[in-house]
Order: sequence, then structure tokens, then C-alpha cells
Amino acid sequence: MASSPEDPVLERYFKGHKAAITSVDFSPNGKQLATGSWDTFLMLWSLRPQARAFRYVGHKDVVTSLQFSPLGNLLASASRDRTIRLWIPDKRGKSSEFKAHTAPVRSVDFSADGQFLATASEDKSIKVWNMYRQRFLYSLYRHTHWVRCAKFSPDGRLIVSCSEDKTIKIWDTTSKQCVNNFSDFVGFANFVAFNPNGTCIASAGSDHTVKIWDIRVNKLLQHYQVHSGGVNCVSFHPSGNYLITASSDGTLKILDLLEGRLIYTLQGHTGPVFTVSFSKGGELFTSGGADAQVLLWRTNFDELNYKDVSKRNLKRLHFDSPPHLLDIYPRTPHPHEGRTETVETTETTVRTLPDTGEEICGYFLNPSLMASECPPTVLKKKTEDISDLPSESQRSIPLAVTDALEHIMEQLNVLTQTVSILEQRLTLTEDKLKDCLENQQKLFNAIQQKI
Repeated sequence: MASSPEDPVLERYFKGHKAAITSVDFSPNGKQLATGSWDTFLMLWSLRPQARAFRYVGHKDVVTSLQFSPLGNLLASASRDRTIRLWIPDKRGKSSEFKAHTAPVRSVDFSADGQFLATASEDKSIKVWNMYRQRFLYSLYRHTHWVRCAKFSPDGRLIVSCSEDKTIKIWDTTSKQCVNNFSDFVGFANFVAFNPNGTCIASAGSDHTVKIWDIRVNKLLQHYQVHSGGVNCVSFHPSGNYLITASSDGTLKILDLLEGRLIYTLQGHTGPVFTVSFSKGGELFTSGGADAQVLLWRTNFDELNYKDVSKRNLKRLHFDSPPHLLDIYPRTPHPHEGRTETVETTETTVRTLPDTGEEICGYFLNPSLMASECPPTVLKKKTEDISDLPSESQRSIPLAVTDALEHIMEQLNVLTQTVSILEQRLTLTEDKLKDCLENQQKLFNAIQQKI
């Protein structure tokens, strides 16, 4: 099928991570791309051809989320190791570590003015941090299950959050109260985001749906059922007219929100796609998933009026339900065992840059599965050739299975802790009841004696 100039095009791919990509973000100036992964590393890529990439080492478990600050002078990351880190995005990659959550941290998000950072965690809380003083400010508690994501509104007055308790909550940052609640979900939302003008929120559902809510009138505006797997991430185009979605069905889909329809399905990843993000200007977007690859796409379609796009693609219209214009397959080859980028590794601890080298195994799917007998390769701030890493097909355990097993284990641990807490509370209640009965008996005996 022929392609048109207004179709999205795969421009480039980046390979350097050793496991699934969990989060991607463009720097505000559009010159760099940051990625986080199950391999516990962050990577900073330059969009200039043949430029060196930098690997940031510091987290001790899966990196779940990352984001550049509005000025681009900081890079925040969250991890299953229960910490948040603030990195200086340069070749040294110094970082500061923040601890307040008591469970894995799932998301980080800067306010538009860069003064605050919101973090969401499996401890059922959202925490807000002051970035100037680099200290914890306050927590928001109302969710009854793990909080998957929390995002500031463009004006910073609200925070939207989603949880596995199947609710989406809107919080007022001034009163620190929950001011709205949406719970119209069969499943739960994996991800939420405000549109650029702050009037609507989009949710990515585990039930395969994408929903657009108008928070001014508290109504569901649009409901898309275009994926055949859970939707993991969404990103608004800066114009607010388009939304791109990433799903476990292995595809990216582009929705025209003005027309209320699907216009492109992008095929590029093998396996689930976990993250997607438009650049600040909207001319590019990037995606990452279980195949450990980061794909960089040129948008193109935002340069033309939708009706022009529709007319030019009329002959290629797919009569699916709902219809969309085009399935896009990459024009350029991007083999999954192809060339890799030159990577420089930097290791950091809290607020300092160490002088010692980094010890890493050749590869590992997940930190918890890393073989203890794996012979270390010592690196001391030198360029690393990672082109001979084993391919995805050579791994013994599929990433999706590992993810599911870890999720089950985490739920079992939470259940065990909950049962333990309930037992303790029951014991305390029994003791209090026993004391109460004894006191009543003493009081009764005293009254009897007086009579």
C-alpha cells in the first residue's frame, strides 16, 4: 500500500536497553530523549545522528516512569525500589535520591512551572514534593488500591490520579482534597493525562478502552474501543486535536479527537507497547515496549487539515469498526538484532558521582531474575559496545510471563501483609473487648455491694 506525505513515518530506532522500555520523554528543547527500563537503567539519547548515548545507573529495581522538568535542567525518575531520583541530564548524570513512599513508585510528573513534583505509588498515596527546596510537602490519600499514575493540570491547580481501585480522582492542590471522582470502569485505568488546555482528561484502560472526560461538566465525552489489549499509555498532541495510544496488543493508534475517530494504526513493535509520548512541539513522537526498542516517529499528519487527509486516503479506507484511515508499517528496516548505539555508562549514588566502576551482567530480563553466578564486566566510565547482547528470542522466560508472575507475587505479598494486619487488629479488638467486659463486671460487682 502506497504512503502519503502526511502519514507518520518511522525515522529512527534506538537499541541499548536490555529489557522492556517502561517510559519515554523528550527534553523541552527537543534535542534529547530519555528512556527508562526494566533493566533498572535510564538512558539519555541525543537526536543528532551518531551521537553518544548515556546510561544512568542508580536505581536498584525497575524504572517505572521518568520526565524532564519544564526547563530541561532536571530529569525525575521513579522505581520499584520505592525511591524517586532527580538527575542532572548530562554526561556525568549526578542524581539525588528521595524516599517517602513505602511501596514501588509508579509515576512522576512535574508541574508546568517546575516548582512541584507529583509521585504515585503502590502504597495507595500520591505525594507532592517541592523542587526548589527538594523536600516532601504532603500526601493525598483516598485511593483504596495501588495508584498507577498522577498528573498535574496545565495550570497546576489540579492533580488527576488513577488507581487499581477502578477510580479516577481529581484533587485540588490548594485544599489538598479530592474534588471529583470517576468510577465508570470495568477494569482500571493504567494511565491518565490532561489535555493541553486542562479541560479534559484521557484515560488508558486495562479493559482495552480509551476514554475522554470533560472535568468541567463531569461527563464522559468520548469512548474508544479500538485496541484488542490493555491500553498502557496515552499522549496528547500539543494542539489537543490528536491523541496517541500504546497498547499491549502491540500497536500504537492515533485518534482524531475533533472527528472522534481512529485515523492511524502503527505497526512497529514486537510485543506489548508500554509507553508513548509526543515531543513538546508535536512534530515527533516516540514509543517503547517489551521488545526493548525505542522507536522515533515523525508525525506529519498534524501539518494538514483532517479533511485533506481523509480525502487523500479515501481509497485506502478500512471498513473496520470504528473505521480508520491507514495501518502504518515502518518504511525503514529496524531489525530487533540490528546495530546498537554507542553507550557511555555513568553510575551515581545519592548526590554524588562515584569513582568506582559499575558491575553489570551481560544482560538480564529483570533484576529479580539475574543469575548470581553471572560473571561481572567491570566498566569504569568508558564507552561500552553492547552490540553482542543476546536477542529477545534467546531469553528463556518471556517478559510478559515474568511481568505477570511478579505482579502476582506482589499481590500475594500485599495480601499476606493485609491478613497479618487484620490479625493484629483482631487481637487488639479482642483484648479491648476483654478489658471492657472485665471493667463492666467490676462495676457491676461494686454496684451490687453498695446495694
